[in-house]
Amino acid sequence: MNDTMQAISQDELGGPEVLKSVTVAVPEPGLGEILVRVHAASVNPVDGMNRQTGMFVGKPPFVLGWDVSGTVEAIGPGVTIYQPGDAVFGMLPFPHGHGAHAQYAVGPARAFVPKPDRLDHIHAAAVPLSGLTAWQALVDTARIGEGSRVLINGASGGVGHFAVQIAKDRGAHVIGVASTANTDFVRALGADEVIDYTTTDFHRVVDNLDVVLETVGGDSPAKALDVLKPGGILISTLPPTLAAIADDARTRGIRLAGIFVEADRLGMTALADLAAAGRLIPTISATYPLTQAGIAQSTKSGPGKTVLTLVSEGA
Repeated sequence: MNDTMQAISQDELGGPEVLKSVTVAVPEPGLGEILVRVHAASVNPVDGMNRQTGMFVGKPPFVLGWDVSGTVEAIGPGVTIYQPGDAVFGMLPFPHGHGAHAQYAVGPARAFVPKPDRLDHIHAAAVPLSGLTAWQALVDTARIGEGSRVLINGASGGVGHFAVQIAKDRGAHVIGVASTANTDFVRALGADEVIDYTTTDFHRVVDNLDVVLETVGGDSPAKALDVLKPGGILISTLPPTLAAIADDARTRGIRLAGIFVEADRLGMTALADLAAAGRLIPTISATYPLTQAGIAQSTKSGPGKTVLTLVSEGA
């Protein structure tokens, strides 16, 4: 292994043009950490937000990215669950553990789990941040189960397409909201009902729901209150959007929950088990080489996830 690596960094906040490929030292794993040779790393909306504002990561320079799939290159003191050569995937601790958009990444050993053989590195890299968000929202927070009535707004997106599959696997009745172009895709994921938001306003056609998972923002959180029953819960991946409806939700007896994803070995293990059984299938909308991270962040290619590739399968 070389002492240096290529990474995508930036010296200033701004558009995709501020991203550049740089040569930096390969990090060393510390106590309880592993060094992973990154085969693939996915792109999430939060990458672009931080590129522009530094919202969670502070001032540049920094290397973005949280999702990693790759092979263990080295282990730090105290690590007993992995050895060099093991195939793993996981999420670097959000938000301060960023650094996946590089040839090597270092993180806590227990932020990773073994990669299922059923997933190649590209598909595995698509899972952690979005999959954990969906899992922590629906399973840990809403505690959905058999017969729960769940609406997922943004059902074709990164979080949404995992949420549909997780909810169906838990026995819920799932209503997905998507554009005309993506209704067939969401239906194929297993949604019981699909609402085309370009022609139909969801809050006019459904009601008596237990859970709404909201990933869109705008006026959607306020509309979600109209479809939830008393005692229901609205979970948003955009927590600031909930402040304006807090009083109304309280009056209606509806719980609000703004979610920020957390590194979670139990959740990752559950996602890995679902993927290994073929019950959680990541959709890849596009792949780009690491050097095109700016294009990957600024181009919406279709439903599912965008992934950066660093190592060809089999290499």
